[in-house]
Amino acid sequence: MHRKTISQLIAGLKKREFSCSDIVKSYIERIKKFDNQLNSFITITEADALIQAKIIDDKLSRSDHSQNHNYEDRYHRLTGIPVAYKDIFCTQGVKTSCGSKMLDNFISPYDATVVERLRNANCVMLGKTNMDEFAMGSSNETSYYGPVKNPWNLAKVAGGSSGGSAAAVAACLTPASFGTDTGGSVRQPAALCGITALKPTYGLISRYGIAAFASSLDQAGIFAKTAEDIALILSTVAGFDDKDSTSIAVAIPDYTKTLTTPLAGLKIGLPKEYFTASLDQDIVNTLSAAIKELEKLGATTKEISLPNSHLAIPAYYVIAPAECSSNLSRYDGVRYGYRCQQPLDLNDLFTRSRTEGFGDEVKRRIMIGTYVLSAGYYDAFYLKAQKIRQLIKNDFLTAFNDVDVILSLTSPTVAFNFGEKAQDPVNMYLSDIYTVSVNLAGLPGVSVPVGFNHNLPVGMQLIGNYFTEAQLLNIAHQYQQVTDWHTNIPLQFA
Repeated sequence: MHRKTISQLIAGLKKREFSCSDIVKSYIERIKKFDNQLNSFITITEADALIQAKIIDDKLSRSDHSQNHNYEDRYHRLTGIPVAYKDIFCTQGVKTSCGSKMLDNFISPYDATVVERLRNANCVMLGKTNMDEFAMGSSNETSYYGPVKNPWNLAKVAGGSSGGSAAAVAACLTPASFGTDTGGSVRQPAALCGITALKPTYGLISRYGIAAFASSLDQAGIFAKTAEDIALILSTVAGFDDKDSTSIAVAIPDYTKTLTTPLAGLKIGLPKEYFTASLDQDIVNTLSAAIKELEKLGATTKEISLPNSHLAIPAYYVIAPAECSSNLSRYDGVRYGYRCQQPLDLNDLFTRSRTEGFGDEVKRRIMIGTYVLSAGYYDAFYLKAQKIRQLIKNDFLTAFNDVDVILSLTSPTVAFNFGEKAQDPVNMYLSDIYTVSVNLAGLPGVSVPVGFNHNLPVGMQLIGNYFTEAQLLNIAHQYQQVTDWHTNIPLQFA
C-alpha cells in the first residue's frame, strides 16, 4: 500500500480494491513502526483519522448501492487520501506547536485554509510533522522536540525547516505532506530526502492559519513522491482566500491536464553564478545527467546571468529576521502559549516567558531583526535589503525574456551530519544559497530528485515565472516518465 502514489491510491479506491480505512491503517501502522527512528511526527491523530476514514467508507458504500452513482460527480478525487501537515498549520482541536516550547500547550480553535480545503475534499489528516522552531533553520535541528533524521542515513539531517514533512514522505509514512517555504524550507529538505516538492508563486495558496515567520516570504508548499501527485493536490488547495490579504485572485487550472505536454521547444536557463568551481564535481555530474535527459525530451539550454544572486543571502537574512521580530512579538506570556512560573512583575513575565520559551536560533533572529529595524539602522540595513530584493526580482524577469524556466541544484550539498553546521550559523544559512532568491522574488520553484551522491539524494530545482506552476509540474512529470529516481525508497523503510 505504502508504495503507491496518490494517483494509484485514487484508482484503487475508485475500483474498491481497498478501502480508505485500509489506507489509513496501513500508514498509521508504519508511523508507529518507523517514526521512532526518524522523529518526523510531533502529533499523530490516529483516532480522528480512523473515524474520518470510516465515515468516508460508509459514504462510498452507500453510493455503491445507488442507481445514480457516478464517482467523479459525487466525490472529490482526493477522497480518502491521507496527508500530514507541518506543525505550523493550525488544525482545529489539535496541538499546533511550531516546533517550539512557546506553543507546546497551544490547541488551535480553527483550521488553516489549506487544512479546511483538504478536509472538505475528504482527505484524512494523519498528524502534524516536526519542524525547525518557528520554521527557522535549514536542518531541522532547532526543534523543541528534537531533530528529524534523514531516512537515507539516520546520521544525516533531513533538511529544514520542513524536515519532518519531507522525511515522512520519503519513508512512506504518508503519501503527501505540507510544509512552508520561507527561503527554501520545502525545496531543500525535499532534495536532501529524495522526493518531489513545490513552492508555489507567493499568494497562490492561502497563508491563513499558518503561523507567521516572515510574512512577505512565507508560502505553503507540497511534498509528494511525484509531480503528478503534487498537481492533484495543488488543484485543490490553490486559489483566492478572502481571509488572507496577500492571496491573489487568479484562475486556477486543473494542473493535471497539462502534465503530458511535450517539452519540445522548451528553453532552460542555466545561471552562470550557480555553476561555480567550488561545487562538488560529482554533484554537478549528477545534475548534468538530468539536464541531458531534458534535452532528449526536446528542451534546449542557454547560459544566463543573475548578477545580483550573490546578494540574496545577506538580503534575506536582514528581511526575514526583521519580519520575524515583529511577528513573534505576540508571544509574550500573556495571551496564549508558554508563561513563566511566578513572575515578579509584568516586565519579568515578558522577559522570562520569551527567554524560556524560545530556542537559541529564534532568539538570534529576533535580536538581528530588532537591530536592523531600530532607529539609525533601518535605512542602512532593512531599506537597503528591500532595494536589493527588487534588483534580484528584476534579474529573474530579465532572464525570463530569454528562457522559459531556470535550472539549478536545489542544495549545494547532499545531507550533512548532525552538528556539522549547527555551531556556524552563517555556514548553515548558505545551505539555502540557491533557494532564497526565489522567495525574495515571490516566484514558484520545484525540486525533483535526479540521482545520488555518496548514497544520498541530489535534487534539481526548476524556477518559473509567476503562476507557471503548470509548466514546472509538466517538466518535472515528463522527466519522471523517463527516469526512476523518484521511485526509490530507503531500504530500511521499504
